[in-house]
Amino acid sequence: MDKILVNKVLKKLATKYGTPLLVMDLEVIKENYKKLINSIENSKVYYAIKANSHVEIIKTLKKLGSHFDVASRGEIEKLLSLGVSPKMMSFGNTIKKSSDIEFAYKNGVKMFAVDSEMEIEKIAKYAPGSDIYVRISTNGMENDADWPLTRKFGTSVDHAIQLVEYAYNNGLNPIGVSFHVGSQNYNPNNWRVAIREVSVVFEEARRKGIEMNMVNTGGGMPIKYSKEIPSIEEISEVINQSVRDYLGENITVIVEPGRSMVGNAGVMIASVILRSKKGEENWIYTDVGVFHGLTETIQNIRYEISVVGKEFVESKQFVLAGPTCDSVDVMYYDAKLPKNTTIGDLVVFYNTGAYTTEYGTNFNGISSPEVIFQNGLLLKQNLEYAVEEILKQSEKYDML
Repeated sequence: MDKILVNKVLKKLATKYGTPLLVMDLEVIKENYKKLINSIENSKVYYAIKANSHVEIIKTLKKLGSHFDVASRGEIEKLLSLGVSPKMMSFGNTIKKSSDIEFAYKNGVKMFAVDSEMEIEKIAKYAPGSDIYVRISTNGMENDADWPLTRKFGTSVDHAIQLVEYAYNNGLNPIGVSFHVGSQNYNPNNWRVAIREVSVVFEEARRKGIEMNMVNTGGGMPIKYSKEIPSIEEISEVINQSVRDYLGENITVIVEPGRSMVGNAGVMIASVILRSKKGEENWIYTDVGVFHGLTETIQNIRYEISVVGKEFVESKQFVLAGPTCDSVDVMYYDAKLPKNTTIGDLVVFYNTGAYTTEYGTNFNGISSPEVIFQNGLLLKQNLEYAVEEILKQSEKYDML
């Protein structure tokens, strides 16, 4: 991405719509989907809509043939309202209200994730005969992911084997096993380790007369923030080879991209509303913060940042904070920004298409970023031409 060219458009958009503003590019999402579905053999994409549930994104992926991973009744209702078939949904949350299970089942959703006996009992009662898949944990992968998911979700391989049999004996249909290697996982070999563990569950289930033919590889594929990342193709090849090595033929591979589907399809624009000095620290405050879209900064996500029009100015260290009356509302204590950054400047956070507006609140009465679409803006190929065309069309139709 040529940040200078992109920032030129972003400045005009900020003038028109104000800040904070999340700008999304559906063309990038289309490319991400096609790359993923073409890279993993025998695969089905179940987009995790929790990453960004904007209706335009859902409609775009629906047209491409995507399935959807849902985590609540609200997400199911949203998909149904947009004409998504319940057969294209998987209720992937292992912590579901009984009433939500019943609602999903009555509306045609027949695939559910589990990692405990009680969850199986709830599904057997409120969604009898449904397909289930058991989620295993991925202990030992914490150091390779920015956001590990090893304690709250999943269970051991031994327990997963018991759950498969328990589900079968309760009239459910065990179809496979799922896992999640952690969000922003940088080590492709972790998918191989997890699939090898899945094979143990498959083999033991087979000994009990239960045949399964689906592996759900979850999410975790990284996008580029501040670290170098393995490509989708590299990770996909590990998945393909591991399935061949450990699970054999005729295996359906489900992948649940969230961040890797929409993360690099968005950029966020914010305005500097204050610069101050506290002792030896220099502080910059923007009109977007932890409570209005940048929640992941308090974990391990390091967004690339630039200041429009000051891309070549020497940088210095600032504390970068949001606008609310809460001391938690600090994105970074060591942000590198142009040394002359000041009130009125536009700050751009790149690759913010995932887990930003979905986390947004109305805390302190401050609105979360507006979302608009500028398709083609963030494409790498022919970027200069694409930006020029967007500017021309925007001026022609008075969009900016």
